[in-house]
Amino acid sequence: MRASAAGKTLPKCPTGIKGLDDVTFGGLPAGRPSLLCGAAGCGKTLFAMTFLVNGATLYGEPGVFMSFEERSHDLIENVASLGYDVEMLVADGRIAIDHVRVESAEIEESGDYDLEALFVRLGYAIDRIGAKRVVLDTIEALFSGFTDQAVLRAELRRLFGWLKDKGVTAIITGERGEGQLTRYGIEEYVSDCVILLDNRVLDQVTTRRLRVVKYRGSAHGTNEYPFLIDDQGISVMPITSAGLEHQTSSDVVPTGVASLDAMFGIGGFYRGSSVLISGLAGTGKSTFSASFADAVCKRGEKCLYFAFEESPDQIVRNMRSAGIDLQQHRDSGLLKFEAARPSLYGLEMHLARMNRDIEDFDPNAVVVDPISAFRGVQSEIHATLLRLADICKGRGITGIFTSLSLAADHVTESDRGVSSLMDSWISLTDVEASGERNRVLYVLKSRGMKHSNQMREYLLTDHGIHLIEPYVGAHGVLTGSARLAQEAAERDSAIERTQASARRHRDLSRKRATIERQIAEMHAMLQAEEEEAAMVREQEQVHEGVLTEDRVAMAAKRGAAA
Repeated sequence: MRASAAGKTLPKCPTGIKGLDDVTFGGLPAGRPSLLCGAAGCGKTLFAMTFLVNGATLYGEPGVFMSFEERSHDLIENVASLGYDVEMLVADGRIAIDHVRVESAEIEESGDYDLEALFVRLGYAIDRIGAKRVVLDTIEALFSGFTDQAVLRAELRRLFGWLKDKGVTAIITGERGEGQLTRYGIEEYVSDCVILLDNRVLDQVTTRRLRVVKYRGSAHGTNEYPFLIDDQGISVMPITSAGLEHQTSSDVVPTGVASLDAMFGIGGFYRGSSVLISGLAGTGKSTFSASFADAVCKRGEKCLYFAFEESPDQIVRNMRSAGIDLQQHRDSGLLKFEAARPSLYGLEMHLARMNRDIEDFDPNAVVVDPISAFRGVQSEIHATLLRLADICKGRGITGIFTSLSLAADHVTESDRGVSSLMDSWISLTDVEASGERNRVLYVLKSRGMKHSNQMREYLLTDHGIHLIEPYVGAHGVLTGSARLAQEAAERDSAIERTQASARRHRDLSRKRATIERQIAEMHAMLQAEEEEAAMVREQEQVHEGVLTEDRVAMAAKRGAAA
């Protein structure tokens, strides 16, 4: 018995509203009434109508909308702003709208007063189209003339019981009360599910939030969740904290600048990583981002570009000066811009909007330019960026986040706080020398890979970004004209050394020739002396022979005389 009971799950009716079904772990309790309460303007009626439209179009469940305030044609016109063609659904018999006019002055309370006429009218509408979903909007209008709390409580319980008996999944809207969720404080107790909508204004910026107050028989998200209402419908941001269970990838994504790829040990970023590009104004943060987006689209992948300071057309025009043609990628559908002023929404609303855009476009890469445009409490900005980075990581999306640094401090406290969320951090800065400012970049960190620790000067040219080979002088890295002057000085010095060496070689050659000539002369003198000596010896030998012959002759003469 225990195993069987444990295996049972509460049947749920999906709303089809992005994020809400995640928060409620499947939707509203099927066949039971749910209370949707909140102050005026928080979106109760739009939520309820979205529940019916999605039921009719996505799940094949017809629905009945019974209004006690707005007339039928007013409802149809109001929800058309969300892109809903309710008039067609009514004509097809998939939705029935019934406006019940309730005038408190015409209601006379008595002991036998009940809602039997309402049950008959609602039951007829349900049976006529085979409705599975019902909306009652709003309950205060229905019970506006009641002053007897006992009768009110009894009729409320009877209404909720009747809806359960009909087996329809119902949403009943109610207005926010003083010190309690609803005006009467009874509906929240008899409802199986209570959802509170809030329209909060902080620093003149409105943020809509949703909270599931209770859900009988089911686990549910208990935090506040921002939600967005615009021409694309309703979407709820279900993520409230960053998880650490996302999958990682070893694939490499090029940066879009070949010489910058070489500064990373793997030749780029890891796919699904988060990259921070911080720097002073005018250092080219947007150009680096556009180069990355251009490289992504050239590989046939999709990139979603969130711009908070420039319009898409302005970005496209400016990047042409750097030889980057983003318009071709917009035309092909691979690049999509989403531009909005940071003051348009609160942080939560921006997060909800970006989450929805990411889900709809399903990009391979995301660019957020810049995150420093957000204003607010630093801890809230940090939490928002944490959740955005987690959304990207959870979907394997490579994220590029740019941040404007202050001139007084190239690495601000804001950058340091955000950097802990990032896998790679590239810092762009200006270096002043010889009366000019030149751009320099360096990689502060890149998790999971070795990377260059060099400071590299770079140029923003009409052919893109060009990194110059590092030139280190006696007092550090030289840039701009100082580097050019030093290189020229070294070239002159090299020329002087070459010329001096040539002079020494010529002098040595002349000296060698002189010495060789002197040696030749001395050799000739020696040879002449040797020849003269040989001649003297030869003459002496001849003379000696003659003397010998003379002596022999004289000796012969003396012998003959004797």
